[in-house]
Amino acid sequence: MEFIQTVLDFFLNLDQHLHTMILDYGVWIYLILFLIVFVETGLVIMPFLPGDSLLFAAGAFCAGVISADGESASLNLWLVLFLLSVAAILGDTLNYYLGKNVGLKILNLKFREKPLVNRKYIEQTQDFYEKNGPKTIIIARFVPIVRTFAPFVAGIGSMNYSVFIRYNVIGALIWVFSLTLLGYFFGNLPIVKENFETVIFGIIGISLLPMVWEFINAKRAAKNKE
Repeated sequence: MEFIQTVLDFFLNLDQHLHTMILDYGVWIYLILFLIVFVETGLVIMPFLPGDSLLFAAGAFCAGVISADGESASLNLWLVLFLLSVAAILGDTLNYYLGKNVGLKILNLKFREKPLVNRKYIEQTQDFYEKNGPKTIIIARFVPIVRTFAPFVAGIGSMNYSVFIRYNVIGALIWVFSLTLLGYFFGNLPIVKENFETVIFGIIGISLLPMVWEFINAKRAAKNKE
């Protein structure tokens, strides 16, 4: 429970935490951001990390005008775009190979009698594939939870790697560039800075819309069959 509260606090106060981390770790912050994105996209047991909101916040700090307590903190935009794009591509690639080589074994792993991987998320991702085919790899980049499971399921389903890597690279570039640049151009507007928590919730809510839409369609389809 304490761990969940810590993660939630990090989500809701991402701008403050990132500001502190930039000041505390200096150039090492780039490695930290790289690892967060890589782990979220690369390890199927870590789907709760703040991908979308982290990209937006990082973009805001790339503008270099966020400050707190008189101390300014900034990031290099092009370095962030490059490193986080590479992290997203490598993360999905690792996840794909985990799914392809040890996918079924991972699904059966348990911790304190509870599965490490929730099969419900696997089923949701499989539904996504049935609806959208290989382009799920791109769409899933913008859907929390599904983003982490899509490459894993692609590996289990033995999607051709040449097809997967093409959609992987396209999806990573669109995801990283769009959200980071959104933060870069709008993250430091006074109304955004004063309501950063609301903006983060908005980003998460918009990201979940595809999943909600699929759920509604599934319910409608089930009713039509009755």
